[in-house]
Parts: sequence; structure tokens; C-alpha cells
Amino acid sequence: AYELWAGRRRTPHSDCEACEICERALYRVAAGDDERALEVWAPVLAGKESCQEEPARSVSHALLPLLRTGHAGRARELHLAGYRACRRNPSMAGEVGRHLEFCALTGNEARGLELLAENRNLFDEVDSPLDQLDFLTGVEVLLRRVEGLGHGELPVAGYAGRAWTVAGLCAEVRGRGDGLAARFDTRNGTSAQSGRRTARLDRAPLLDALELALRTRVLDDLAPGDAPGDRREAVAASVSRAASAVPEELPELIRRARELDEEGHPDARACWARLRVLVAARDYSHPEDPAVGPYGRLCADLLSDEAYRAAERGDYASAVDLHEEAAGLYEDAGAADDVVLARACALLAAAEVAGEGGEDGEDEAELKAAGLADAHAAVVRLQEEATGLAPYVEGRLLRLRASALGVRLQSSGDQAHAAVVFAEADLLQEFATRHGLTTQVSGAMLLRAGTHALSGDLPAAVTEIDALRDRLVSDGPAWHLPRALGLRGRLQLGLRDAAAAHADLAEGLRLAAAWPADAVDTSRLHADLAQTCLHLGRPDEALTHLTRSAEVDLRDGKRVDAFCTYSNAAQLCLDLGRIEDSIALLDSLLGEPDVTGGELDDRLVAQLRLLRARALHAGDDLKAATAEFAALAAESAGWDDDPGSHAMIAAETAMILAEAGEFDRAGEVADRALAAHVLSPRYELISNCLRELARLRAQRQGPDGLTAALAHLDEAGRVADAARAAGFQPVGRSLETALAYEHGRVHAYVGAYEDALAALEKALALLGEPGAEEGAAGEWAECVRLAGAVEGIYLERPAPALVRLDAAVARLTALGHLEECEPLASLAAQLRDEG
Repeated sequence: AYELWAGRRRTPHSDCEACEICERALYRVAAGDDERALEVWAPVLAGKESCQEEPARSVSHALLPLLRTGHAGRARELHLAGYRACRRNPSMAGEVGRHLEFCALTGNEARGLELLAENRNLFDEVDSPLDQLDFLTGVEVLLRRVEGLGHGELPVAGYAGRAWTVAGLCAEVRGRGDGLAARFDTRNGTSAQSGRRTARLDRAPLLDALELALRTRVLDDLAPGDAPGDRREAVAASVSRAASAVPEELPELIRRARELDEEGHPDARACWARLRVLVAARDYSHPEDPAVGPYGRLCADLLSDEAYRAAERGDYASAVDLHEEAAGLYEDAGAADDVVLARACALLAAAEVAGEGGEDGEDEAELKAAGLADAHAAVVRLQEEATGLAPYVEGRLLRLRASALGVRLQSSGDQAHAAVVFAEADLLQEFATRHGLTTQVSGAMLLRAGTHALSGDLPAAVTEIDALRDRLVSDGPAWHLPRALGLRGRLQLGLRDAAAAHADLAEGLRLAAAWPADAVDTSRLHADLAQTCLHLGRPDEALTHLTRSAEVDLRDGKRVDAFCTYSNAAQLCLDLGRIEDSIALLDSLLGEPDVTGGELDDRLVAQLRLLRARALHAGDDLKAATAEFAALAAESAGWDDDPGSHAMIAAETAMILAEAGEFDRAGEVADRALAAHVLSPRYELISNCLRELARLRAQRQGPDGLTAALAHLDEAGRVADAARAAGFQPVGRSLETALAYEHGRVHAYVGAYEDALAALEKALALLGEPGAEEGAAGEWAECVRLAGAVEGIYLERPAPALVRLDAAVARLTALGHLEECEPLASLAAQLRDEG
């Protein structure tokens, strides 16, 4: 029967070609011939045949055959594109179920649960019993796998009206799926549906781990209940170098934590994390040990540790409160040294908070510089007024003083501030050397190297950092070496030696693996390596380091930093043409609870959505891109404090709307972009928008769209005049040149060829003769090509057109621009053949 059907000629009553291909391929899969099935599917999977359901349906069925035949990379690619085409769609619930199954069988259970949460609506909105059965079976495959890995108590999205765990939902889905399959089989008098369902449920994983998305997550990442701080502590404890750093006995643990903290040792974090858990327990009993001190002092120690971590993640307001609360408890406990240190730390954190109050970047920098100068003076007074301070406390106070001035230099950029930084660093180094405080000696040398770099003396900075590196190797502390190598790598990059920078950063990252990530700034090392790899022309490696940097920041609770880095990774994916990777990463980020709950900064979320809209457009999903752009344009209209960003978003939206043929809406949005541009000029962007609207009008509407197109170009002309009056210098060609070229294209589209040629002649005059620069040569060559086409083909004057083209080819060849010559030579050959 199959051969008869497959061999019969198609008629007007046949099913669509794509759907028939899918059915023939499914027959081959059922027969166990995956290779033949994929051959049959090839036209659909390649996008040559499609319909409303295809290729999404075929993609979902082809995933496992691709894995079984060793084409894991192709399966990954199709999963990313195919899932996006069917998600949240009740009519494609079966396809979603197969994507969930694919995740379960490739070691991507955590991603599967994320996708299940995104498709929670399918539990209640699917009308087709067969689609519902397919969906529930895929869900059960995933849940059984998760439960089998020991995560049955994880929360999971399921039927509305109650909270579900993996185990609970799995049992519910099993009952419903079995019931549906039994009803089908009873009606049909076969066991076909139950058999297919059992075969799917009994499949073993096909791969241990297939990296489906840039943001790789595991089931432990989805564990509920822990606050970000608790998770960071757990990570810090788990990656501590040695379990011996955390003593079992409570008095010894307290003493050890304080000793390590005085030394600045990273393992202190593991001790404080363990103590925080013990102190929070109901049965905690504080030891009666004079060497340990009172309970209040221990609480102050824990608050201080929490304050340091808050400052590290940029939450300076919390750091101020925590340090001040700790100072009060230290005072009650009679720990005078700790009181001084806590208050000094609070002063510096308060200076950072004060710097956040500026209305613009310049105001913020001035406020911050002034606040840091005041904080430095206050710490000096604190230190002078205190008596009998322990050397390690004196050293820390000197380090705080030097750091305050160093940060002031960094934020202000005023080189007059450099001398006092060097003076404070020298004072710190002398004191630390005298008292054997190796951590502070290292800190002073690192500060000197950084100050040389901020002063523009990179060779001196390298000399300083080399001396520090040698000292760290011989005297320690070893955990400072990754930071020192990280700075040396950045200096080498500044000196344009990317290979040396990569070597230093890679070695720093290797050494950093021995220490907790937050102690050695592993995230920064990955980020710097990403930048270095881009300089070396290794974008894929750069992408890996970007995602790892973001993962470290997430674990450390630095969510804003992590999301910004992920945004850079998504943009790099887009630049590399990995569009589906970019969209999948952004979808994952935008589905985070603090994003959907409105807790993350709305402008950062808007940036992620804007990037996603651009990715959708690059992926030819014009409908989805238009909807996202339009929503962002509407929201950004209310950003009274940032009209420039609204102008950018509105301008892009207008171009997308025009591309979609919605010219009236495009004009309205372009008007809003112009209004915002008046408040915060974006000359080049607005000019690009208006020229593109004109081009699309003329291209799509022909002579009927000429009046509106010329109106857009007239407005672009006024923008160019204003830009020239304001002294604005665009990147690349002038706005006037671009406008003249667009006049040429618009008139060519509507058949006004004499006007088009005149405009292109003007553009060529404004461009001038090409030079050695490739970009300028390419623009000049394209303008010559279009002028040659208008003159030689449409105005039927091949002789002067050939003179123009031959001269241009000779000019470009002499300059070495051989690639730019090819379209000109091809057009010239065409004109000669036709003549």
C-alpha cells in the first residue's frame, strides 16, 4: 500500500507536498530506516517545501532520527529553530512534546523544564485528543527522566490551580496519558496508540549531554527556596580548595574564620558560610569561650562578611547599612578595632552611593569624586583618632584610603589625582612590608600598576606588574596571582599584543581554578579573554568565554552584570550568523522570574528585547520582529529621561513597519522618532530611517509612492543640514552623500532615470575619487555600478556607461580593490554582450 501511494502521481486533490513528504518519512522511521527517512525529509528540512504546519512538524519528528544517525549538530540546529516555530501553540502541542522528549534524551533536562514552563498553557488549551496525547507523552518522558535523576521534588509548571512537583505532575500526566491512549485503542480496536506511547516512554537517553543552548543549566540550578546569597555561599563552600579549611568544632571554626579573614584568605568565605548556617539553626548555642568572644561579635562578623559581598555585587546602599549595623554590634562587644574598620568601610560604600545621584554621567562622576575625597579624609581622621590598632587593621585602613583615591582617579580621569594615589600606595607598601602583611604589599603594588595604567604609562604599569608577579610567585599570597595576570593581560592588550595578553589571561584563568571564583574575579578573566579572542580573530572562543563569564556572575548574584554579558554574547551570535543561538539565549533570559516579575531594571530588559527583535528580523521572522519592535516603541515613548533611546527604537521600528508594507504606521512612528531626535539628536540614525522609508516606498509602490518618498528625503535633507550646522561628523560617508545616492535609487525605482542619473552623479562628486580604504572604495564602486546600470540599460546609452565602468575598473585595480571590481566588470561585460 505504501509503494502504491508513494508512487502515484499527485493530483489537485492531494495533500500538500510538505505534508506528504512528512508522512512518507514517518513510514520509513517506523520501519527503522532513519537514513532513508532523512533523505525523504530533506526538501522540507531545508525549507524548500513548507506549509502552515511544515517544516515545524517534520523537524520535531526528525530530531531523534538525526541523533541516531550521528547528526547531533544538525539536530541541535533544527531543535532551536523548530521549537521557536511551535512553542505555546495549542495546534502544535504534539510538536512541543517531541521537543521536550528530545531535551530529556540528550542530557538537557533543565532546559526541558524551562520549555515546559513556557508551554504551561498547553495543559488546558489543546482541543485535539491526539495532539494532547502526543504532548502528555513527551512531558512524561521528560518528567520520568528528571525523577529518575533524583529530582522528583523540584517544582514544575503543570495544570492550573495547584503547585506541582516533578513527581506529582508525572503521576498526573501518566494517568491522563494512559487514559487517552486506552480510549483511542478501544475505539480503533487496536493497541497502536498504547504501543507507540510505551515505545516513547521506554527510550533510553541517546546522548549523555548535547549542548543545545549557550546558556547551559543543570537541574541543581532550578532548586527552589534559596536566596541568591545562600546559593552564593553554597557555591563558595563547594569550591573551597580544601575541606580542612572548615573545622568541625564550633570554637575552632570561629577562630579559624577570623584568622583567615585577617589574612584576606579566600577560604574565610567558606567558614563564614558554614557559621551562618549554624547560627541560623534553632538549636544554636554560642560557646562559652573567652577566645571566641560574645555572640554579638560573631553576629557582627557575619554582617561584615555580608556587607563585603553586597559591595562586590554593587549593592552599596545595603553595604552601608550592614557595615553600620556591624559597627554597632562590635561596639557592644568591645571590639574597638573592628568598630573602626566597619565604619571606614561604611564611609567608602556611602561615597559610592552618593555618586549614583547625578542626573547625567558627568554629574555622577563629579559627585563620586567629591564623595570619595571626603571618604578618604574621614578614614584618615578615624585612623588618627584611634589608638592601639592591630597592624592588620592599620594595613586595611591604609588600603581603604589608597583604594578611595584610586577609584576617584578612575572615575574622574583627572591626572592631577594620580600623585596622591602613588603617595598612599607607597605608604601602604612601606607599612605592610615592615609588618609582614603580604596581602597588603601585593595590594599596594597592584594599585601602583593600575595607577600607571590610568595615567597612560602602560610600559611602567607592565614593569610594576612584573615585579608583583615575581613577588607573588616567591612570597605569595598565591590567590593574588590570577588577578595580577589578569591586569597584565589587559595591559598587553592595551599595548596591542593580543597574543601575549591571551597567554597571561589563560594562565590566570588556569590558576584561578584553584580558588573560589569570587576571590580571584574569574568572571573578569573570562570577559577579558573574550575581548582578546576577538582581537585574535577567534570569535567562537570569545563566545565561550562570554557565556562562562555570565555564568560566574549569576552564581555570585551579580545578575545585572550577568545579563549585560549575556546580551553581548547574544549580539556576538548575531554578528556570527548564529541567529537561532541568539534567540534561544535571549528567550531564556527573558523568561527568568525576576524579568517576568518586573524586578530587573526595565531598561536592561528593554535592551534584551530590542536585541531579540533584531535577531528575529535577521532570522526572517518579520511578523514577530514587527510586533516586538512596535511594543518597544510604544513603551519607550514614556522614557522622558532618555529621548535618545526612544528615537533609536522608534526609527528602527519605522523601518521594520515599512518593510512589512505598513507605510502609514511607519510614517507615524518615524514622526515620533523625529520628535525625540529634536530633544536628543541622533542625526545619522534618523537620516538612515528616513532614507530607508523613501527607498521602500519607491520600491514597493513605484510612481504612486514617489511623492511620499520624496517627502521622506526632504526631511532627511533637513536632518543633514542640522547635522552640518551642529558640526556632526558621521561614520563613513556624509549624510549629504548618502542622501544623493538615495535620490538616485528612488528615482530609478519609479522610472525617472534622468533624475536618477543626475542624483548619482552628485553622489559620486561628493564621494570623490576612491583611495586605499576598503569601505570607501566599496561605496564608490556601488555608486558607479548603479549609475552605469541606469545609463547603459535603462537610458540605453551603453557607450558612455562603458567608459564610466572601464575607468572605474582601472582605478580600482590600480588601488588593489579587486573584489570591488567584479560587479563593475560583470556589468560592463553584460552591456557589451547586449550591444
